[in-house]
Amino acid sequence: MDVVGKETFGALIDAGTFPAVSIYLTTHRAGPEIQQDPIRLKNLVVEARQLAVGSGVRGPEADRLLAPISDLIADAGFWQHQEGGLAVFRSADRFDVLRLPAPFREHASVAHTFHVKPLLQVLTRGERCYVLALSREHVRLLWVSRFRVGDVDLGEIPTDISEALQHEDLERQLQVHQSGVKGRGSPTAVFHGQGMGKETSDKRLERFFRTIDRGVSKMVEPDVPLVLAGVEYLLPIYRSVSRHPLILQGEVTGSADGIKDEDLRERAWGIARSFFEQEKDAALLTFTSGAARTEKTVEGVVRAAIEGRVDSLFVDATATVWGTIAETSVTRHDAHRKGDRDLLDLAIVETWQHGGSVYLGGPEGTVAAAVLRY
Repeated sequence: MDVVGKETFGALIDAGTFPAVSIYLTTHRAGPEIQQDPIRLKNLVVEARQLAVGSGVRGPEADRLLAPISDLIADAGFWQHQEGGLAVFRSADRFDVLRLPAPFREHASVAHTFHVKPLLQVLTRGERCYVLALSREHVRLLWVSRFRVGDVDLGEIPTDISEALQHEDLERQLQVHQSGVKGRGSPTAVFHGQGMGKETSDKRLERFFRTIDRGVSKMVEPDVPLVLAGVEYLLPIYRSVSRHPLILQGEVTGSADGIKDEDLRERAWGIARSFFEQEKDAALLTFTSGAARTEKTVEGVVRAAIEGRVDSLFVDATATVWGTIAETSVTRHDAHRKGDRDLLDLAIVETWQHGGSVYLGGPEGTVAAAVLRY
C-alpha cells in the first residue's frame, strides 16, 4: 500500500503541466474481480486518449504519453498486489502509480493540473497511534493508522506477569534476617516470603505494569496517543502507574488475547479519530461561530483561494462543479462544456499552494466552504 502524505500530495499539485493525465479506479485484492481490473484500466486509458486528442494533443503524442500506463495493463504481477483503489498520474515529466486502501469511482481526466480531489479521502497528515493490549499472560504493542495495523517488537520487555516478576519475587522470598543466636553463636537464617502469599493481586499488577510502561515509554513518542485494550479491571491500574502523557480516554474493552489485530485497529481508530479531527473541528467551529470571515459559494471560495485568502477549505470530494476561470472571474456551469475544469479541484490546488488547510467534508448543505484569512 502506498501512503499519500503532505509531501506526495503537494508534489502532485505542483507538478501538473498540460497535458496532465489523472486516472482513478477501484481494484481488488482477491476474487474473480481481479480479472476485470486490467480491462477497466484499459477502458480508462482509451478515454484519456480521447480527452487528450479532444483538447488539442496530437494522436502520436498522446500515445507516447499514455504508453507507461498501457504497459501496466498486461503486467500480471502488478495486478496481484493491489489494494482497494488505484490512482495513476502522468505528465511529460512525471509518472506516479499509487495503490491505495480506498475504492475510487472510475475517472479519467486530462487538464493543466492533476485531479487530486479524490485523494482527500486517503490523505494522511501523519495520523497514527499505538494500542497497548494488556493481559496477565500476554502484552502486545501495535501501531495503528486509518488503514493499517502492525506489531511492534517489544524486544526484551517481558510480556507476561510471571516472566516480569520471577526474579523480583525470588529476591523478595529469599530475604534473610538474623533472628538470634543458636548453639555457639552461629546465626540462624530465617526465610520469609513477602510477595506471593501476602501481596495483593493489584500490587503485583502495578509492579508488572510499571515494568511494561518503562519499556513502552522508550518506544512510544510522548506526543503520539496511546489507546489501552484489555479487560476493564486492568486498564485503570495501568493508567495509575503509566508515565505516558497522552493515553486517550476511550478504551477497547474485553479480553485482549482474543481480539484480532484488524479488530483492534478498527476499534482503536474509532477512539483516536476524534483526537486527530480536533484541528478540523476547531476550523468548523470558527466557520459556524462567525469568529472569522467565511465564504460558502463555489465562486466565492475559488476567488478567495486564487487570491490566497483561504485559511481552511472544506470540500465535498464526491461533488464536481464545472466552470471556467479568467483571472479572478469565475463562471460556473450546470454541465460540462469544452474548456471547463473542476472548480473544486482548482480551489484545493490554490488553497494548498497558498499554505491553507484542506479538509474533506464541511458545513451541512455545502459542496465548498472556507474560513478566510481576511
